[in-house]
Amino acid sequence: MEIFLWGVLPYVVALVFVGGLIWRHRYDQFGWTTRSSQLYESRILKFASPVFHFALLAVFLGHVVGLMIPKAFTDWVGLDQHMYHMGAFYGGGLAGVALVLGLALLIYRRRTQTAVFRATTWNDKIMYLVLALVVGLGMVATLTGDKTPTGAEHNYRETVSVWFRSLFTFQPNVEAMGAATWQFQTHVVIALLLIAMIPFTRLVHAFSAPLHYLFRPYIVYRSRDGQARHSQTVKGRGWDPIGTKDNEKSRR
Repeated sequence: MEIFLWGVLPYVVALVFVGGLIWRHRYDQFGWTTRSSQLYESRILKFASPVFHFALLAVFLGHVVGLMIPKAFTDWVGLDQHMYHMGAFYGGGLAGVALVLGLALLIYRRRTQTAVFRATTWNDKIMYLVLALVVGLGMVATLTGDKTPTGAEHNYRETVSVWFRSLFTFQPNVEAMGAATWQFQTHVVIALLLIAMIPFTRLVHAFSAPLHYLFRPYIVYRSRDGQARHSQTVKGRGWDPIGTKDNEKSRR
């Protein structure tokens, strides 16, 4: 079971994740959206959404630091284990509390606002459930995962982090992950499930960035009087076509 969970499952999830993104982009581009419900209700959303997204960014950066930066490096720069643990405990705990608050408000809004709830699909409900489990188990791991059942101190940077980095060399360190506490193991398993679900849920919007908005031509509004019809628009910076078919046709 450990070989499957820590040596096989991560690569299966990676294949589903990448394959799902390719499939969704190729066959369901119109569904590649958050399916925003802001028109139905905005009072709660305008507070809950920024809290959730900024907290999620902080949690993500914390995971990058904890999983990708080896303990030997932080020791070398003079950051001992106690200092690192305190920073991760309080910093990660604060970000986790904000994330729980934001997610709780989003779920509360979706459940109590009739119009929003009617727009909620079973796919959304399952996604929210798995997301809540990942966030909740992450908080449990942060607050209680520093001790093994025997009472010995557990340092996830010597277990989970070592295993995570070994995946990139295709030599998964199953023993390292097997030595982690059950809190971290459960958190990782549910997180892998969430990653596999992302291409097939509204969470796929995280991989969309409207960068073309920075380079698109200005939108011009013209009146319908005769003077406007006979006026000429002088092309300048920002008016050049950006490569779309419609722009190429208009250029001809």
